[in-house]
Amino acid sequence: MCRSIKTLREPYTPQVTDADVQAAALQYVRKISGFRTPAAHNAAAFDAAVAAVAEATRTLLDQLVVRGASAPREGQAAASAGATVSGAQRER
Repeated sequence: MCRSIKTLREPYTPQVTDADVQAAALQYVRKISGFRTPAAHNAAAFDAAVAAVAEATRTLLDQLVVRGASAPREGQAAASAGATVSGAQRER
């Protein structure tokens, strides 16, 4: 879809920052809307969409189970025996 959006899950990206998530969400909304920068009358909808996509991205990364990952991230437990929760390790 959009080549500038990088993969944010382990093992491709060991540490995902809020800036990474925000940049991916912005690129996605730009691609879908066809606007690099929205007009003033579309700015609120554009910004709300970026926020919603960023939150959905955080939720997805926090809930993904990566089989064969080395160990659960700090503060996260294994989802089930033999599987570890990937989770996005973010700076906040």
